[in-house]
Amino acid sequence: MKYWLLCASALALVACSNKETTEVTEPVETETVEAPVIDAPSEPDTVAKPFYDLEGQYNKFAEVRMYPDTSFLSESERAVVNKLMQVGPIMDDIFLLQRNAENDAIRRRVAATGDPNALAMFDLHFAHCDGLEDDAPFIDGLDACPEGSGFYPVDMSREEFEAHLIANPDDRADFISGYTVIRRNAEGALYAVPYSVEYSEYIEQIARLMREAAALTEEPTLEEFLNLRAIAFETDDYFESELAWMDLEGAIEIAIGPYEVYDDGLFGYKTAYEMFLTIKDPQASAALDKYKAYLPDMEANLPVEEAYKNTSRGFESPIAVVDQIKGGGDNSNGVQTIAFNLPNDERVREAKGAKKVILANVLGAKYDRILSPIGERVLVPEQAALTAKRWMSNNTLFHELSHSLGPGVITVDGRETEVRLELKDQYSGLEEGKADVMGAYNILYMMERGELNPAERDAFLATYFTGKFRSMRFGTGAAHAKGAAFQYNYFREVGAAEWLPEEGRFRLDFDALAQAVSDLTGIVVRLQGDGDYDAAKAFMDKYTVLDTAAQTVLGKLDDIPYDIRPIYPDSL
Repeated sequence: MKYWLLCASALALVACSNKETTEVTEPVETETVEAPVIDAPSEPDTVAKPFYDLEGQYNKFAEVRMYPDTSFLSESERAVVNKLMQVGPIMDDIFLLQRNAENDAIRRRVAATGDPNALAMFDLHFAHCDGLEDDAPFIDGLDACPEGSGFYPVDMSREEFEAHLIANPDDRADFISGYTVIRRNAEGALYAVPYSVEYSEYIEQIARLMREAAALTEEPTLEEFLNLRAIAFETDDYFESELAWMDLEGAIEIAIGPYEVYDDGLFGYKTAYEMFLTIKDPQASAALDKYKAYLPDMEANLPVEEAYKNTSRGFESPIAVVDQIKGGGDNSNGVQTIAFNLPNDERVREAKGAKKVILANVLGAKYDRILSPIGERVLVPEQAALTAKRWMSNNTLFHELSHSLGPGVITVDGRETEVRLELKDQYSGLEEGKADVMGAYNILYMMERGELNPAERDAFLATYFTGKFRSMRFGTGAAHAKGAAFQYNYFREVGAAEWLPEEGRFRLDFDALAQAVSDLTGIVVRLQGDGDYDAAKAFMDKYTVLDTAAQTVLGKLDDIPYDIRPIYPDSL
C-alpha cells in the first residue's frame, strides 16, 4: 500500500535527528526524460474540451527538482543505481498500457490536437482523464477512461466476468490473479493472459537490466534480490523475490514490480507495475526501529473481538527512511507517493510482515509546498495553531505500520480467502482509510504507553483531522480520498467536528474525536474481517459523499498546489 497524504519530513519523526530535508526547490540545470516523438495524424478528430482549464489543472502539480545527496555512495553503488535508473522509463511504458490498452493510439490523438497543455496533462496522468476530477476526460471526442483500465476488455461488465467464472470454475485462479490481463478471443469469449506474455517485450528489457545491475553490486542481498526479481518478471511468480526483498541490506533500497490495485476499478484484482529507486538514511531508519517491536502489542490492543485480530501474521516489518532517486510506472502517475508498505502478498505478510519505506525527500517537498499553508483554513485559529509537522510525520509512519495490522487471510462461508478478494473494488478505499484511522488509534495508544508525549494529544488530533482535507482534494475516485472521506463523515456524524458557518471553519471536540477514532477503527476492522462485500459497499456509499461544509473548505484551497511533479536526474 502507498501513502499519498501530504506530510512533513520523515526525519522530523526522530527528535534526536538534526538532519535537514534535502533541498529540492533551488533551480538546477537537468535533462528530463522527454516523451517520445509521435507522428500525429494530419487531421485531428479530437480537441481539448472547451472551458476546461488544462493549464490550470496541470499547474496544480508544482514542479520540484529532486537532487538528494548521493556523495556517500561507492563507485559500485553508483554504477548499480545508474543501471537501475534505466528501468524507470520502461516501467512507464508498461503502465501506460495498463492504464488503457489503447493508450498508444490515444496519445497520438491527444498530440494531434496541437495543444501542448493537453499532451502534458496526458503524460502527467498516463491517460486522457484528469485524476483530480474523478478521471473525467479532458479531451472531446474520446470516451471516458475504462473503469477496469487496460486490464479488461473495455466492453466487459462485472456481470459478464462473474458469469464466466460460474460457467468455467477452472479459470478462476487465472482470472482473479494479480498478474494476468483479461482479453477476448475471435469468438468474443474471455481468456486470461499472463503479464509476462502480454508485456513480454518490456519484461525482457527489465530482466536484462536487473541482471546487469546484480552483476555490478557488491551487496549480496541486493544481488540475490535483483536476480530473483528478474526471474519473477519472466515467470509472474514473485514469492521468493518478495521474501528476499524483506531481507535487503545496504544503501540501495529498490522496490520494483507489479504491486498496487488502485487502477482496477472493476474488482481490485490487477496489479500495476512501478519502481521506487531510493537510497537509505541508516541513522533515521534505525531511530524508528523501536516502533516495529510494538506491532504485536498494537494488534492485541485493537478495539475488536479476538476473532478479528491477526496474531499469526509476521511482525518483522523493517522500517526504512530513504531519499528517492527515480520513479517509474504507477509511481510516476499523478499524485506522488510519500511512503509505502509492501509487499501486498498475504503469504509474505503472514511469514515476515511487510516493509515500511518513507520517502523523505518527496515528503519534505510536499510539506514545503503544500502542507504548511493548509492548516489555518480548516480549523478555528486556536486549534489550527496546534498543528505541527512532527505529528503529520508520525501519522505517515503509523499509517504504514497499520497496513500490517488487522485481517488479511480470513474465512468466509467455510473457505479460506483474503480480505482484498472478497471486498473487490471496495477494498482499496476501505484499506487506506483503515490504515489512517488505525494509525491515529495506535498513536494514541503509544501516548498511553509513554512512547509519545500524551500532553500533545490535542495537537496530534488537530493535525490528523486537518490531513483529511489534503487527501479529499484528490477526487472521490481515489482510494486515499475515499478513506479520508469516510473518516471525515463519521467524525461529523458523531459530533467530533462542529462546522461553524460564520467562520467557515471547524471546531473539534478532542475527547469525542479520540473516542471516535477508537470506534471507527473497530467498525472498519470488523467490515474487513467479515469479508462481506455488500456491507462494505453500503458503508462506503454512505460515508464517502462530501457535505457542504467539506466542499466549502476544499473550495478555499485552490490557490495551494495539490501535489508535486518531481524531476529526477537521469544519472548520477
